Amino acid sequence: MKDEKSSLDRRQFLKQVGLLAAGSSLALRAGQSKSEDKPKRARVVLVRDKRAVDDSGNLQAEVIQRMLDDAVLALTGKSKVSEAWATLVSPDDLVGIKTNVWAHLPTPREVEEALVRRIREVGVPQDKIAIRDRGVHDDPAFRKATALFNARPLRTHYWAGIGGCLKNYIQFVPKPYEYHPDECADLGAIWKLDRLRERTRLNVLVALTPLFYGRGPHHFDRKFTWPYCGLLVSTDPVAVDALGARLLQAKRVAFFGEDRPLDTTPKHVILADTRHGIGCANTEQIELIRIGWMQDSLI
Repeated sequence: MKDEKSSLDRRQFLKQVGLLAAGSSLALRAGQSKSEDKPKRARVVLVRDKRAVDDSGNLQAEVIQRMLDDAVLALTGKSKVSEAWATLVSPDDLVGIKTNVWAHLPTPREVEEALVRRIREVGVPQDKIAIRDRGVHDDPAFRKATALFNARPLRTHYWAGIGGCLKNYIQFVPKPYEYHPDECADLGAIWKLDRLRERTRLNVLVALTPLFYGRGPHHFDRKFTWPYCGLLVSTDPVAVDALGARLLQAKRVAFFGEDRPLDTTPKHVILADTRHGIGCANTEQIELIRIGWMQDSLI
């Protein structure tokens, strides 16, 4: 039997991330604006450019590089791209880029290359940079890495509610299935192992073509993706996922004209904050910086 104090139902989750009155995107924005005066615990940058995805669905590498640079500039407060990246990584670092290889919506090569390019420009040699998804737990390059970069696409997820930056680290444990019970409630605990939270320098939640609705394991239907042309970037994995969950919920309301719940409530996002203390899940306490094209931004 579940501990009533630790359980989190869907209504509680929506209230926590500011989505209880999600009848329209206007309501979402209005609810967020009322919290401007509250103390902020995390900073997230939303950067969008409608040229990032062309009319044929192809990703544009130069645009994505510029988006990532703009996000890091805003996140760090630096005026030069080189200075901004130098606050995240140093020439002496051993770097691991945790990617995602889910066949239907993997971490784009363009995002991986954008990260590698700037990390190398800081002075990290290519042979000190590893990129991998599955198998990172046993990979010496990731076990020894002093700086981790976490990049994966935003999508719905059958077991966890959403697939985001928090879920992306499940491959760092030897038995990922041990974190599936109770709707993957304790994914946040992984981040306290092996100094993962401390070693992670940047989280990039890729929202170029997110999957906003799904049913059942491994479900994918391209009609439930859209060219949002965005990146959510932060040093806080919980904050980017909280806003990612908000975005997916808002898109379902806009698409269906009503609230369409997922198979699973992504309560692991809230519990990563309230139970495990690794970041901020309350959107009222997240400073959201918006850069670029904001038509139909939904958050």
